[in-house]
Amino acid sequence: MPDASRERRVTLIRPPALSLGGVLRDFAKLSHYRDLLYTLSVHRVKVRYKQSVLGVAWAVLQPLSLMLIYTLIFSYIARMPSDGIPYAVFAYSALLPWTYFSTALVNSTNGLVSHADLVTKVYFPREILPVTYVIAALFDFLVASIVFAGLLIYYNVQLTWVALYSFPIILVLTFFATAMSLLFSATQVRFRDIGVAMPLLMQLWMFASPVVYPLSAVPKWLRPFYMLNPMAGIIESFRRVMLQREPPDFTSLGVALILSLVLLAVSYIYFKRVEATIADVI
Repeated sequence: MPDASRERRVTLIRPPALSLGGVLRDFAKLSHYRDLLYTLSVHRVKVRYKQSVLGVAWAVLQPLSLMLIYTLIFSYIARMPSDGIPYAVFAYSALLPWTYFSTALVNSTNGLVSHADLVTKVYFPREILPVTYVIAALFDFLVASIVFAGLLIYYNVQLTWVALYSFPIILVLTFFATAMSLLFSATQVRFRDIGVAMPLLMQLWMFASPVVYPLSAVPKWLRPFYMLNPMAGIIESFRRVMLQREPPDFTSLGVALILSLVLLAVSYIYFKRVEATIADVI
């Protein structure tokens, strides 16, 4: 007779009840898998730069190369206004949070599909996979911030205590990136068109955000609708506190925070509903 104490534990995944208690219980389970979250996040960073000649320099290369191209086109050719700020640092200050968001979203969208073997064989909260891509993108953001610091010194941009607002701004960005990562990664399992459309979506989204142009260039009548894009408030607030030495526009940042939290809650509930059938569909 086999020893019952040695039988393999079986976990049955069902769609959670649509209740606050059920969602909180699912969220609380993540604390039991914090070691897995840490291990996969570190693995994500190591694998990305393993056997790479430039290594973590790739985290800097993308926003830096885009900054050089945009400076050439929009500063010397198109003469895009930059609110009196040197265009190179003006563009990089927006490309820094934008690259964090786009990298997290593009990579996490295929996170579940690319780990099909792991998802179908081992139980763990599936939301850990897309979250690890957000953490890895945050690491890239911190590395690329070194170049931003160099640009501030080169262009003699003095930081003040207002720059401390950058920490809650990046926190709001992390909430939004996590929400979108959960939503798109779960949808990608059933509709692979999401991954195919992602490059086009990110291009359109970037030009719908104040990355290469200032918010002042947006007509006033359009701004209430324009600010419904959380990335608009996040990028503009980050640029204000870092370059203009002014507190963020708390209205636009508040809108971004509320939308990010609402989307995070909705995306998490949707993800947990889909989780029950991910292994069957993937």
